[in-house]
Amino acid sequence: MTDKPWGGRFEGPTDSFVEEFTASVPFDRRLWRYDIAGSLAHARMLGRQGIISPEEADKIVHGLEEVMDEIERGEFKWKTELEDVHMNIEARLVEKTGDAGRKLHTARSRNDQVALDMKLYLKDECAACINLIDGLQEAILEKAARHIDIIMPGYTHLQRAQPVLFSHHLMAYYEMLERDSGRFSDALKRGDFMPLGSGALAGTGYPIDRSFVSLMLRFQGPTHNSMDSVSDRDFNLEYLAACSIFMMHLSRLAEEMVLWSTGEFGFISLPDRYCTGSSIMPQKKNPDVPELVRGKTGRVYGDLIALLTVMKGLPLAYNKDMQEDKEPVFDASDTVRGCLRAMTDIVAGMEPVQEKMAATAGESYSTATDLADWLAKHGVPFRSAHEIVGRLVRKLAQSGRGMDEVTLPELRELYPGADESALEALKVENSVGARKHIGGTAGEAVMGRINSVREMRARTGKPA
Repeated sequence: MTDKPWGGRFEGPTDSFVEEFTASVPFDRRLWRYDIAGSLAHARMLGRQGIISPEEADKIVHGLEEVMDEIERGEFKWKTELEDVHMNIEARLVEKTGDAGRKLHTARSRNDQVALDMKLYLKDECAACINLIDGLQEAILEKAARHIDIIMPGYTHLQRAQPVLFSHHLMAYYEMLERDSGRFSDALKRGDFMPLGSGALAGTGYPIDRSFVSLMLRFQGPTHNSMDSVSDRDFNLEYLAACSIFMMHLSRLAEEMVLWSTGEFGFISLPDRYCTGSSIMPQKKNPDVPELVRGKTGRVYGDLIALLTVMKGLPLAYNKDMQEDKEPVFDASDTVRGCLRAMTDIVAGMEPVQEKMAATAGESYSTATDLADWLAKHGVPFRSAHEIVGRLVRKLAQSGRGMDEVTLPELRELYPGADESALEALKVENSVGARKHIGGTAGEAVMGRINSVREMRARTGKPA
């Protein structure tokens, strides 16, 4: 016989290597709070339904509360040979309550138990991500509003394209983060169904009340298919997918911080507390934190791909492979939280170098499109206007001149009806100011979006 809770079927002990190889308690112990919450609800339901006596239910509840206190005080002894968080807690409960504790596992399996624990964990994690993203959005809003009028070059293909407002550029990340928050919210909704009561795969013959347990644990309701309930890890995958897309956005912001803080760009100054130096070059100020955020993005992608690969060939219902779902989720959670904290502080602390941005915004013929638009507004077909301005740019480039050096006579050679308003169109501030429509880079459009966002945040109770 073995000392395992499932040992009745076996004659000999488990190999020591197998015990260590299959144990999940080194990492799933962090689920202890959710495991106890599920067990408390399950015990109360068992007593309420008469499956165990009310006295036994009360004894189990009291014992679980004592176990919780031991864990919180750091006095609980985790044992690898007990395999996982569930059996560690149950074994300690039995030590405290005897046969009452042995009745706790009536009408449930570790298969539905672990699905419950992970869903409870991710309910908290999704909510935490939403709150942390909100903090980063607030930092972006504050920075954009404070520097509403700074003009910088906008880029496509990493080539200077058209002038934009620095605030407009920052607010692009606000919009990305808003979608990220929505993805975490969606994942939270779809995962908000309670699997406990599904048993190992077929449900249970006991007269359980799953709706009561769902209500106790604040789920929308119970799941609808016991086999799906214990074999589903979509909620983990959807969370990891949301983490991955979010990290992609964060990595893009980190990349721009790295670029903008170089001597070649010189657009921003990063706070010293989030940079490091060189062991050999005393002049260096390295953007290590944004670089690490950029690098950790691949780590989160790996977490998603790892779990997708685990799940892709599994037959119904539960398989031991699914134990591999936890470490990727925990790793992604820790990584996302750390990156969010770092980037929120960096955004709050970075400062734009207005003079460098403004000086660069008008270079590389960035207002050429505005001249083409001026011609189109005066009756020249846009494709023809595009060709005319392209020839002008080629001429200027050959002579080493900029768009701000174009003269009215030169414009009249291209279009006899050109007047001073054509020269005005070439000015950087006029190029930016002309784009007043919703979503445009004009100051009034950007400030309008900032104000509408602030009003929405005030209505929903988010920080203003």
